[in-house]
Amino acid sequence: MIRETSETPATPRRKLPRSFKDLTPAKHFNPRTFFKELIWKGWFTPRHGKPERPVFPKLKRGQVAITWIGHASFLIQFSDLNVLVDPNFANWLFVMKRLKRVGLRLRDLPRIDLVLLTHAHFDHFHKPTLRKLPHPKIGVMPRGVGDLAKNLGFSRVVELEWWESFGQKDWQVTFVPSKHWGARTLRDSHRGYGGFVLEHQGRKIYHAGDSAYFDGFTEIGKQLRPEIALLPIGAYHPESFRSVHMGPVEAVQAFKDLRAKVFVPMHYGTFKLSFEAMDEPPRLLRETAAQQKLTKHLKILDEGVPKVF
Repeated sequence: MIRETSETPATPRRKLPRSFKDLTPAKHFNPRTFFKELIWKGWFTPRHGKPERPVFPKLKRGQVAITWIGHASFLIQFSDLNVLVDPNFANWLFVMKRLKRVGLRLRDLPRIDLVLLTHAHFDHFHKPTLRKLPHPKIGVMPRGVGDLAKNLGFSRVVELEWWESFGQKDWQVTFVPSKHWGARTLRDSHRGYGGFVLEHQGRKIYHAGDSAYFDGFTEIGKQLRPEIALLPIGAYHPESFRSVHMGPVEAVQAFKDLRAKVFVPMHYGTFKLSFEAMDEPPRLLRETAAQQKLTKHLKILDEGVPKVF
């Protein structure tokens, strides 16, 4: 059932973690390794890239422009609708340094009609960014996340369960499953998580949020047949990370399961969230796509540069 948030839901009692490893669902980290590999090295890595001054195209009905902002953040534009997904313009996530600058500046955004938030993790649901947006009308997010959206400027907050849809006029968004987790802090596991399929003007764009590979991609493809798939390809090493994230090889299989036409990769090259080299995911993705004769379907976007499909 679709929920419109008006009151803060009761939060289940949280269990205190027994160790640092308990802060992650796959229990990957010990404090020394985490700090050395993901924090300390990032501090001494120069930040690179620069925001572009975007030239947003004049779109005809049925055209869609997609701008990768960085990480999992996208601006999706139609002739009459502007949508942000998981916007994050932060240079820092607490002590974690952003290693590649955002693709465009907040002040260069167009009017935003709709914001889609896939789950409550700080790199996807970034409150400081959301507070600074140009007063979006509607925020759509998983069940149990709406309380986090209070006082962020939304005039309407809609919570969805998996396979529920919400729409206005001739656009519709459907919340679909993923293989991840939704807790924002210590064990607030009541919060949902997933991806979205946005339908408008005869086009269907799928944003997977965060996800490991699972058979749900086949079901999403069967039920909704997305045309353009925005799929995560980073944060997969060591092997235990693959319980909640995909690498390029798994992402290619997910793309095939979805039976989509265009593969746009995301969730790499911005924050160091795992132990693979920062430049490995797109390189391995190109190699895998070439081996499986899918290169013509692969569209690797430059941050801040709109691409019309």
